[in-house]
Amino acid sequence: MRAVFLAFAIGLISASALAQEKPPNTAAQINYSGFRNLTGEVERYRADRLVSLADFQRMAREPNTIVLDARSADAFREGHIDRAISLPFTDFTDRSLRDALRDPNVRILIYCNNNFSNNAAPVILKRVELALNIQTFINLYGYGYRNVYELGDVVDFNDPAVGWVRS
Repeated sequence: MRAVFLAFAIGLISASALAQEKPPNTAAQINYSGFRNLTGEVERYRADRLVSLADFQRMAREPNTIVLDARSADAFREGHIDRAISLPFTDFTDRSLRDALRDPNVRILIYCNNNFSNNAAPVILKRVELALNIQTFINLYGYGYRNVYELGDVVDFNDPAVGWVRS
């Protein structure tokens, strides 16, 4: 009986040791170096795609253009730039982007909290190095959307030229 118990205990310890020695493999689904490479590529690409408020508004009125608000659905409901559609950044997937944007060649205009000087709900400032514009641009580019432009100005959402819509 003691030999059976000992063999069983050794088997449990061996299985446990094997499980602990084999770290989880996330490389197939999480690629930090790939993200770092993508970020470098986007940094150069994005430099020529920052537009003034006047150009942003002009472009927004042109055909085959979508104004994309990637803030939370709650923030969007509290207020957004006129003509914008809501697709929260946390919901970005191949399918959700395809459903919202339809055409991979559509011109996409983006903005985020840090484009507004108000620092009041629904556009509370984020740390500058973490502004949602950056992640949104990188992700759109990474998903294959290359016709992306970003509002390059900091504006007051109370300025009528902004076209802010409150719920």
